Amino acid sequence: MSDAGDMSTARGHASGGDARSAVAKAHGRVDGHSERLWPGLLGWSFVAGFALFVLIALFPVGRVAAYVGGAVALVAGVVVAVGTSTVVAVRDGELRAGGAHIPVGLLGEGRVLDRAGVRAALGPGSDARTFVCVRAWLPGAVVVTVVDPADPTPAWIVSSRRPSALLTAVEDARREGQAAHSEQIG
Repeated sequence: MSDAGDMSTARGHASGGDARSAVAKAHGRVDGHSERLWPGLLGWSFVAGFALFVLIALFPVGRVAAYVGGAVALVAGVVVAVGTSTVVAVRDGELRAGGAHIPVGLLGEGRVLDRAGVRAALGPGSDARTFVCVRAWLPGAVVVTVVDPADPTPAWIVSSRRPSALLTAVEDARREGQAAHSEQIG
């Protein structure tokens, strides 16, 4: 890769992701891990609170308008919350966190972090160049070093509800990529 930023920049998923998945499955590779980082309790309470606000605001107009408006606001809030929640996945030989992705072959050692570990990793003395996809309401995360000398990002810290499973998927995909590379040159 000629551009150091290419490895961990956000890209759209409409650029042939389905074709890559089909190729990966044809070569015996399957998706290793996928999860959506749903909003926490506070996020869902904002959705419900907004719907309640619309319901109350429309009551002077009429009871039917208030109920319809409140229901529409609730549905719209849920759609926005679901549509904007980050997806973390290991697929097609890449670790994906939201729109950002990096090939697992460019990742080194990783470890699971608990809440205190995340706080320490993001606290004083942390490297500002680290890619961070953290959701405060999730207690666990994974930190994985980046071994690409052309990429200025030293590591990725990614929240997960199942950090052990995420780390295992990254390690499995990395081993699988090394095995596929060995088959191609061997």
